[in-house]
Amino acid sequence: MGSKKEGPSLAVELGPLALKNPVLAASGTFGYGEEYAGIIPLKRLGGLITKGLSLEPRKGNPPPRLAETPGGMLNAIGLENVGIEAFIREKMPFLRKAGCPVLVNIFGSTEEEYAEMAGRISDVEGIAGIEVNISCPNLKAGGSLFAADPRAVYQVISKTREATSAFLMAKLSPNVADIAPIARAAEEAGADAVSLINTLTGMAIDIRTRTAILGNITGGLSGPAIKPLGLRMVWQVAQAVRIPVVGIGGIVCAEDALEYLIAGASAVQVGSAHFTDPRAAVKVIDGIQTYLQRRGLPGVSSIVGSLKTGQDKTECR
Repeated sequence: MGSKKEGPSLAVELGPLALKNPVLAASGTFGYGEEYAGIIPLKRLGGLITKGLSLEPRKGNPPPRLAETPGGMLNAIGLENVGIEAFIREKMPFLRKAGCPVLVNIFGSTEEEYAEMAGRISDVEGIAGIEVNISCPNLKAGGSLFAADPRAVYQVISKTREATSAFLMAKLSPNVADIAPIARAAEEAGADAVSLINTLTGMAIDIRTRTAILGNITGGLSGPAIKPLGLRMVWQVAQAVRIPVVGIGGIVCAEDALEYLIAGASAVQVGSAHFTDPRAAVKVIDGIQTYLQRRGLPGVSSIVGSLKTGQDKTECR
């Protein structure tokens, strides 16, 4: 009897990090993984990225911290988290048994804080890599975002790289004039990959009281409304760097994820969609596999960066 024909391969490589499929759960939308364990089999995920982690615990911003918007949501959680010591002690025992690669998202206010975080995480068993959230104020530069200046990005990623040999992915902000130089700075500083986009800064107003709906006044906009911006920036960055790009922003179904892959992303992250459908990431994985099967494509790598531009246009089939 002949051997059973294998289906398309969903496996991808982000530099030194191998994933069984290109779909990760985004930081801040998936807690510490355990919150979703009774809803979906975490082993189905390409990986999960933990809630942003700081050296010390943070209480976050005052409420209200969430606001629904047309095609998305605003959040001003304020990076509430348990801090690194409690994370290692209380969260890692479960995460070691998650069945998928676990990446830890970190943030800080100085280059030294990022480096210290990375160094301490590097020694913890069960962590596959680090995502560096650089959309934070740089206290040494008067509070401007690290992510807004290529020089600041180079400095903070360089310091972080010196502190660890682990897989390192820089998470980029869309709140910049030109994202390509930012991505190149991260690459030159030693990042293994870049992920984009983080949320866009926005706000909402209650016209009855003429007050801001969010307690912090402004917050981060996510959801389907930002997908066109995310796609454009991923396409730009994929042409500007040689390291892998991970697409984020408005992914709620397989079609959205496929757009990012075609634009040049090697993998994607599903974020806000988890709030309306906790099984969103698994459905995206299944949808990508169905797409590849129906078109007789060998694997995900065959569509990454396959966008046709200029005169070379074909209709979808």
